[in-house]
Amino acid sequence: MTSSSRVGSGPEAALAVEWLGRVGYLEGLRLQEEALAARREGHGRDRLLLLEHFPVVTLGRSSRAENLLVSREELVRRQVELHEVARGGDVTFHAPGQLVGYFIVDLDARGERDVHRFLRKVESGLICALEQLDLKAERIEGKTGVFMNRDPGESGPDRKIASIGIGVRHWITYHGFALNVSMDLDGFEVIVPCGLENVEMTSVVREWDHQGADVDGRVREIVSRAMLSEFAIG
Repeated sequence: MTSSSRVGSGPEAALAVEWLGRVGYLEGLRLQEEALAARREGHGRDRLLLLEHFPVVTLGRSSRAENLLVSREELVRRQVELHEVARGGDVTFHAPGQLVGYFIVDLDARGERDVHRFLRKVESGLICALEQLDLKAERIEGKTGVFMNRDPGESGPDRKIASIGIGVRHWITYHGFALNVSMDLDGFEVIVPCGLENVEMTSVVREWDHQGADVDGRVREIVSRAMLSEFAIG
């Protein structure tokens, strides 16, 4: 069973943010389906479900077979699940130490039937959160997600810290983002992340010089506040 706790929503907040802890991937899908159905029926507010997943590779609607670099048998050997899902994007990897955020947001009720604008708002919320950790992040034209800024003259692959893949049904969003916080980045070796060549996955722990205790908890609180601000109404 999954227990939840509110981590950032007040009585007038336009977005209810809930921390669900570590959740199996199929259980996460079930929770999204229930939340989406409730939102469509007009129950409650928009929601952001924050959680972690056990190791899993997910294939989005645009995924290509060649971007999974190992066999399905090898994934089983590594105890990594594999699921095809209805979000946008290509292939990605989830594991403990990665903050996953599932948005259940009624775009029609907000008068914002613009999925691309919604994606940019998710990116902006993550960039603002990282700024509070003194981490400079950015968008890259033509690529969805959040990347670390390059220093002047820096070469090498783009360093990606957060992936984003959204599904929309009846103008209500589901799925969302995955922010690498303290996870073991070696897990990404089984895929071409998001189908992007010349991209290196990075994390808050790898980029941040002031980690201290409970990095995951601190990042979760900062991201919650940033998303509450980004998705405020009015």
